[in-house]
Parts: sequence; structure tokens; C-alpha cells
Amino acid sequence: MVSRKVVIKNPTGLHLRPAGILCKEAMQFKSLITFTFRDSTANAKSVLSVLGACVKCGDEIEFVCEGEDEQEALDTLVQAVESGLGE
Repeated sequence: MVSRKVVIKNPTGLHLRPAGILCKEAMQFKSLITFTFRDSTANAKSVLSVLGACVKCGDEIEFVCEGEDEQEALDTLVQAVESGLGE
């Protein structure tokens, strides 16, 4: 299991478009990928779960990846968030 914290840079947070991009990236991997925000845990492969976390700009989330390609998954998702998820 690997984990890393990252700050959301999108001005509007994880609304539908960036949440969809995040899920699309996460779906490429076999590992279980979740993130924690405040007291909740969201499945990074589920758009509804990501949207339900209500993550805003400037919020810090922690990705947790567990499985055979966990390190690659973590690096890819952190890179995607840091690059603004297409925005």
C-alpha cells in the first residue's frame, strides 16, 4: 500500500469534468484506488463517489493505492491532479 497527499488546484474543485478525468485515469489500473478527504473515503474509480466527497479548490486529499500496480497508479493520479485535471 502506498499513499501521498496532494492539494486540488482546480479553481472549481472536483466538479463533474475533472472528476470524470480523475476516474478515467484511475480505471487504467488494477489496484484499489481511494482517497481520503476530511472524515470520508472515496473510490477514485467512481464518479459519484468523487463528486460526493465535495472537494473544493485548495483542499488536500490523500490518495491510497493498493495492488500490483500501486506505485504507478499513485504517481499517475498525483501527476494528473497537479497538472489541473485538464483545466
